[in-house]
Amino acid sequence: MVQTVYFITHANVQIDPSVPITQWGLSATGKARHAEFNQTASNLNITAIFSSAEQKAIDGAASLSEFVDIEYNAIQALHDNDRSATGYLPPPEFEKTADAFFEHPNESIRGWEKAIDAQKRVVDATNAILANNNTKGNVAMVAHGAVGALLLCHLSNVPITRKMDQPGSGGGNYFAFSSDTKTVLHGWKSITL
Repeated sequence: MVQTVYFITHANVQIDPSVPITQWGLSATGKARHAEFNQTASNLNITAIFSSAEQKAIDGAASLSEFVDIEYNAIQALHDNDRSATGYLPPPEFEKTADAFFEHPNESIRGWEKAIDAQKRVVDATNAILANNNTKGNVAMVAHGAVGALLLCHLSNVPITRKMDQPGSGGGNYFAFSSDTKTVLHGWKSITL
């Protein structure tokens, strides 16, 4: 059965350098943006929701889950690129390191997970989710910008590049693709108008 898959990135987070990145939750702005997106999502015929196991993605998935009254499933393999080697980096340093992550996909930048490995992980997780999903409607996957960009590169059959990264800063974007042909139906759109 052909389904549309919506890959949604978590919106703005509550940054706390003293807390592991994987445990950061959505900020008030991030929560409000996801609540606004729920109005759009109510027209997308979503019958299955999957989430990264990181708190910020869980917060976004839980908001959608409650609104459309469908339980979400947390999938460990949907986590963002593993940046635990550096932990929190100030924005300018983070951007510089993220640029290198995409520019040198076969290398570990500052101990980060290699982009090529993160891409394989998210592609494999997506394929497993779709192979095991028995619902008849569309699928929402709530995860992260970096792995979303890597998945979008794969689906678009282009080399890993940051040009496929989500627009703006703060997250909260989504793209759509067909479950059977893996054809991209539309690129990144903001979850809020």
